[in-house]
Amino acid sequence: MSQVSARRDNERDSKENDVEDVGAETGGMKCPVCGGTSFARSFERGEVTCTNCGLVITEKIIDRGPEWRAFTSEERDKRSRVGSPLSPTVHDRGLSTVIDWRDKDAMGRKLEPRKRIEILRWRKWQIRTRVHSSLDRNLAQAMSELDRISSQIGLPKSVKEESAVIYRRAVEKGLVRGRSIESVMAAAIYAACRTQKVPRTLDEIAKYTKAGRKDVARCYRLLLREVEVNIPIADPINFITRIGGALELSGTTQHKAAEIIREAQKMGITAGKDPAGLAAAAIYVASLLENERRTQKEIAQAAQVTEVTVRNRYKELMKELGIEVPLQ
Repeated sequence: MSQVSARRDNERDSKENDVEDVGAETGGMKCPVCGGTSFARSFERGEVTCTNCGLVITEKIIDRGPEWRAFTSEERDKRSRVGSPLSPTVHDRGLSTVIDWRDKDAMGRKLEPRKRIEILRWRKWQIRTRVHSSLDRNLAQAMSELDRISSQIGLPKSVKEESAVIYRRAVEKGLVRGRSIESVMAAAIYAACRTQKVPRTLDEIAKYTKAGRKDVARCYRLLLREVEVNIPIADPINFITRIGGALELSGTTQHKAAEIIREAQKMGITAGKDPAGLAAAAIYVASLLENERRTQKEIAQAAQVTEVTVRNRYKELMKELGIEVPLQ
């Protein structure tokens, strides 16, 4: 009971202390009744009152302070928020300042030539102080590669952040030393896509790297061995939406393809098969059943697999599930 009563006392004191003297901020305003110039502002009641006669001058003021309440200085410091949130996709997590490259002042006017040269010197030393160690240079280059690859293949923010976290773990374990930063980052992006269940193949990601698929796959296997990353089994259903959207198929056809995949998974015929190839074959079967016909070449290009893969998976699904396709 003593703790509850103490907390109630603190809340009552905070409400009483919510009244603020604003006599110096009124700009010469006077009370219309007594002519006083001293006023008190209370955010608890939303009022501005005259401290001399008690007249309510304004009764609908806006509290521009924080939405949280604190009763101790430690609690207030812990809850205060200043600046943008931290992000692992920036090499210094967004803690440093940045001098903009536009040579304009706060009013949008062009700077004088002498001032522009001075700002250029500031910017140069700012960049040098931000990236002053080998680790910072490594992370800065890796995060620029992350932005480049993710923008080219259209990755969401959650995958970018997960990729940055995985790459930082690899740097801490010394896995990047002696290897291409681009390849390790591409492998981290593929691992993040697998953990976040975003349908992206290794070939898609490796296509935008100079090292090639073999080097990226080698780095990916290294990450699986050395970094604690829980990679779920790839589900072909996750690829259906992306492939169906590229082919402009209806939701009914995509739903039918997902049902075909589920039936195949129950029978155990999807084990060891490429998920993108299985999704492409299921979409091909569903397009025939729903009379939204697409050629095997179109589906293979959308899924980024070969026509032979689509044809082989299609024949397996037809045979094992006993599906009868209407004559063309």
